[in-house]
Amino acid sequence: MTTEGFTTCLWFDGQAEEAAEYYVSVFKNSRLGRIGRYSEAGPGPAGSVMTVEFELNGQRFVGVNGGPEFTFNEAVSFQIDCADQAEVDYYWSSLTDGGEEGPCGWLKDRYGLSWQVVPEGLTELLLDPDGAKAARATAAMMTMKKLDIAALRRAHDEG
Repeated sequence: MTTEGFTTCLWFDGQAEEAAEYYVSVFKNSRLGRIGRYSEAGPGPAGSVMTVEFELNGQRFVGVNGGPEFTFNEAVSFQIDCADQAEVDYYWSSLTDGGEEGPCGWLKDRYGLSWQVVPEGLTELLLDPDGAKAARATAAMMTMKKLDIAALRRAHDEG
């Protein structure tokens, strides 16, 4: 194995370049890479985008225009660890634009890819050794779509 680590490959139905451009616009410290095009050999139309490389905050991806055979589902998601509520709000707003909100900090973007938008400190609240505090934080989280770290902390600390 090379020292380059892993590259996540995402399967799209003709939207790989559009999706890569969208993700690069949402995530700071991101860039587009090489674009590969189908040749006369196919299977896609000659000259159309086959693959697009992109990087989001240091994580490498390849978008593949593979066709309609496969779609995204919640079995795979990407977690965005946010420093504060402003970051949670930014990523939530950006990624639900054209997508849909889900429960407990989960969402699907306009391409159907699932994301978890997680504020710093959430794990500590949910795994607090004081079971009552952890239960209150968990119960509060279960009522939310976008996570509100101040409300989660209040629920955790009340009692």
